[in-house]
Amino acid sequence: MPNRFCLFSLFLILFSLSHALTPPSPLHCDHHGCTLLNSYGAWPDRASCHALNVTYPTTEQELLLAVAYANRNNLKAKVVTRFSHTIPKLACPSPDLNTLLISTDKYSSGIEIHAANLAVTVDPGVPLRHLIDKVEESGFSVVAAPYWEGVTVAGLINTGAHGSSWWGNGGAVHDHVIGISIVVPASKSEGYAKILRLQRQDPLLNAAKLSLGMLGAISKVKLSIEHRFKRSITYNFTDDANVEDEYMEHAKKYEFADITWYPSKHTAVYRYDSRVPLNVSGDGVNDFIGFQPNPILASNLVREIEKLQENTRDVNGKCATAATTIAYKKLMKNGLKQNGVIFTSYPVVGYQGKMQTSGSCLYSTRIDTACAWDPRIKGLFFYESTAIFSASTFGDFVRDVKKLRDLNPQNFCGVDIYNGFLIRFIKASNAYLGQSQDSVAVDFNYYRSDDPSSPRLNQDVLEEVEQMAFFKYGAKPHWAKNRNVAFLGVQNKYPKFKEFIAAKQQLDPQNIFSSKWSDDLVYGKEGEKVDGCALEGLCICTQDRHCSPQKQYFCSEGLVYKEARVCRYTPPASDAFVQRGHTHT
Repeated sequence: MPNRFCLFSLFLILFSLSHALTPPSPLHCDHHGCTLLNSYGAWPDRASCHALNVTYPTTEQELLLAVAYANRNNLKAKVVTRFSHTIPKLACPSPDLNTLLISTDKYSSGIEIHAANLAVTVDPGVPLRHLIDKVEESGFSVVAAPYWEGVTVAGLINTGAHGSSWWGNGGAVHDHVIGISIVVPASKSEGYAKILRLQRQDPLLNAAKLSLGMLGAISKVKLSIEHRFKRSITYNFTDDANVEDEYMEHAKKYEFADITWYPSKHTAVYRYDSRVPLNVSGDGVNDFIGFQPNPILASNLVREIEKLQENTRDVNGKCATAATTIAYKKLMKNGLKQNGVIFTSYPVVGYQGKMQTSGSCLYSTRIDTACAWDPRIKGLFFYESTAIFSASTFGDFVRDVKKLRDLNPQNFCGVDIYNGFLIRFIKASNAYLGQSQDSVAVDFNYYRSDDPSSPRLNQDVLEEVEQMAFFKYGAKPHWAKNRNVAFLGVQNKYPKFKEFIAAKQQLDPQNIFSSKWSDDLVYGKEGEKVDGCALEGLCICTQDRHCSPQKQYFCSEGLVYKEARVCRYTPPASDAFVQRGHTHT
């Protein structure tokens, strides 16, 4: 009987986790209203993202009525998607203000292909994977896409999502937008809302195709497409000695090139990725390891090990984990598979739709697996920082990071456990909030504590990298990622920022689609200087109390970039502790 009871209990536990197979809804509503969360569980203050109600339009006309209702009743409005992967609170309503949330979850069926014009018109809530598959079935390809496919069409263009390419129209999806329909507030005589149809020749398109959701509610997106094509991918794991000198040539030689850099292991992985003729054999799939379904118990275990390493300051353990992770990625070819089954040899050739983006954890049919970061399973929890450099300055940034790395390579093992430094290429854009010149984007993920007041191992090193990127080299933050400090002074980094604000004033003069959170982001406002504010990147420390002096983390200058102000661990027995970490006022 006890054995049967245990088996039955195990079945109930697994059954209860079955809902974790697909991403949870970001919206939680009850008789008090609705709360908006993000997919990583990174908005822990539930009260800060609260709205009166949510509406689910299914057509453009219903979306028009929703915006009109908000305007007529003096409500704020925020558009939300089914995925909610944005790390900053762009879609979060302002505290203490009446807001109507407009979800595009059910406005997601329309995909109209215009074969003669090589274009496709899409409803805003269409998931990226649905769009790609529909276009491929009709003999065409979407050229640009982010590496993660768990996004909607309007959501990804609104936040500047991108793949990697300096070729053609480039790797940013918004640079393939040739038309947008957007619902904006209007006068009473116009019915309180109206639809604008923006085409290529309209300057407002340059604002609307990367708008952060602050101009209005997108009702249709028109993208350019191409005749179906194939890609050939090979990964070359090699020494990182010349990465700062080779990145430009690499981007120019391969249409979809990228580089993954693991500083602690002195390793660079060059992605050789180009088009090949359709008659080249191969039906490969890019099923990136990090986006595959993970056993829930394994995700729990990995997180517990990582927390233990952090709490015991086990640098050697972190480095062992990083070495194992990189070796596994090399063995598994980062998830490339011939015929969607196994890897046999390089290169892996496949159709664009199967090679450009991935996210198989979204569709797992097993009840014991999920995406590794799903907050319901207490798996991975991390920061994601992305700095976008002008192409000419990126090499010097790498040289500075190498100087910092060479002081103690183990300090970078925590980054290398994830994806190291992922280096991608974005072409110059005419979007007002896009890149004004050919650029290099660098993503790096790293451990985040469950407790915002807890500092992390080697916190100072990554804070120095962060400040070096955004302040010494003037890198721009990715709009959908980063900690708050990355956005300080961001408006001064965009030559067309004033044009964007002018478009905002024209389309939404009453700021119906703005909130405290989106305004703080766009105008680069630093958070209040309170105790511990630097730990979560809400401020840059100027005093020890902004770090965690009770846990021996003090505000100190950078090791290579001396102007940086970082929270550095200083053990009590050292001379540096007596000096109290060089407190700055």
